[in-house]
Amino acid sequence: MSILPDIPILSFILLSPLLGLLVLLFLPKHRGSLLKIAAVITTLIPLALTFWLYADYDKQQSGAVYEEQLDWIEMPLNKELHPSVSAFTFRLQYELGVDGLSLPLVLLTSLVTAMAALAAFHVKKRWKSFFIWFLLLEFGMLGVFLARDVFLFFVFFELTLVAMYFLIGIWGYFNREKAANQFLIYNGLGSAIMLIAFVILVNTAGFRVEAIGEQVQYIYSGSYADIIRNMTDTEAMVNQPAVSMMGTINPFAMTDGMQWTLFIMLLVAFGIKLPIFPFHTWMLKVHTEAPPSVVMIHSGILLKMGAYGLLRFGLLLFPEQAKAWATVLAVLGVINILYGAVLAFRQTELKLVLAYSSISHMGIVLLGFAAFNEIGLQGAVFQLVSHGLISALLFLLVGSLYERTGTTELSELGGLARSLPFMSGVLLAAGLASLGLPGLSGFVGELLALLGLFESMRWLAAAAVLGIILTAVYVLRSVLKITFGPMSDSYAALKDARLIEAVPMIVLLAFILLLGCYPSILTDTVQYSMGDLFARLLATRAGG
Repeated sequence: MSILPDIPILSFILLSPLLGLLVLLFLPKHRGSLLKIAAVITTLIPLALTFWLYADYDKQQSGAVYEEQLDWIEMPLNKELHPSVSAFTFRLQYELGVDGLSLPLVLLTSLVTAMAALAAFHVKKRWKSFFIWFLLLEFGMLGVFLARDVFLFFVFFELTLVAMYFLIGIWGYFNREKAANQFLIYNGLGSAIMLIAFVILVNTAGFRVEAIGEQVQYIYSGSYADIIRNMTDTEAMVNQPAVSMMGTINPFAMTDGMQWTLFIMLLVAFGIKLPIFPFHTWMLKVHTEAPPSVVMIHSGILLKMGAYGLLRFGLLLFPEQAKAWATVLAVLGVINILYGAVLAFRQTELKLVLAYSSISHMGIVLLGFAAFNEIGLQGAVFQLVSHGLISALLFLLVGSLYERTGTTELSELGGLARSLPFMSGVLLAAGLASLGLPGLSGFVGELLALLGLFESMRWLAAAAVLGIILTAVYVLRSVLKITFGPMSDSYAALKDARLIEAVPMIVLLAFILLLGCYPSILTDTVQYSMGDLFARLLATRAGG
């Protein structure tokens, strides 16, 4: 019998980076080795706890298996606008939970962050500040996937933007400040749209009714459970309170037009983060200017926050609108795939190849969403985890290559398999995973997403296959150019991967192989919670 529901395991996972951050504050800033070791040990704590949680998780139970809730602040509102109601209250609360959608992403976050912490040993300046922001970033990312309150989700989401801004702007490459500003502007715009959508959503669906004798009390909160319950209850939508969460007359109503407005707002807000073409230009700057350990996190985790938010708050709350726009989502996905693949093939710089590759691979996620069936959605979630591992490994290799050669231009690299056999082998394996070779994780996510889409949109699925073929072309072109061919004499004495580099390479590659050979370890976790939730939502909305 599980003992985890009896202990606040989610809070332990969430707050452990802050514990490490407090330790760093008391360490001397000139003790670089000690600061790095403390940061790495800190990242291993949530990783160990998340593995424990994943092993303990009941895969056949739908919904949030582990939940924690604590009321923070209660503010009474103006009840004179509604005399028949005894009280209106706005409640801010600390609410965490995991289900089959969020748990794999929490594990991905803990794993990639720990490996990125090892990769961050190359940082040459301001070690203490770097790892403080690094751990604050991990705290925000874990909070995004654990939060079950929309306002708490928003706070964590914004925290990741602030931490990333400083990590890019201070420790990035030559155009780091421009990249950091562009990152903040684009993502800040998306956050503003998201906040407006959340405020409207809470005013129209984020309430709970409690009976007090013959009268009733309306409690406003950002609780995801309250919102999703009311969104699937037609009577609740008809009888929504006349008082807003601010205590004024409620100007919003959850009409069909309002549902469409909120869905489109959330699509744009999270589409910027994903990113969906044409909201992708900021991402290219980040991938090329941020330090390798930060890009590992950005490509491996932060892009997945956009997809997670779109699925959690867009598709799950507004399934009718999402299903009506399934073709639009599929077209956007195909555009992402083809655009990213073609541009990746045209690039002569390795970091840009991988940046456009990320755009292309996130298109597969959109195809899984657009399929709007269980197999397609499983493929989308699998692709999120798979691409997170593969992209983190590829950017880890990019950082190691740049440290040795001082360049990532394909024209200046070649024949490195002779002097760097281990790293070249890992690069080849990561490239094969990226192009979807069977037996590696990239194959499973692409296959499931395309199979799901093939049931309803065969021509678009066929067009997406063309993008996968192009992926094989640009990946093999880049990998073979780096590892084979003539080698510069200056590269003959290069040293292969050090232990501190080899460990995260081996760990990430091992998980890519594990998911490729044994995909049910992830699909079983996703299947029950996602399948049941979507079936209930669609059946309820259809019945209403």
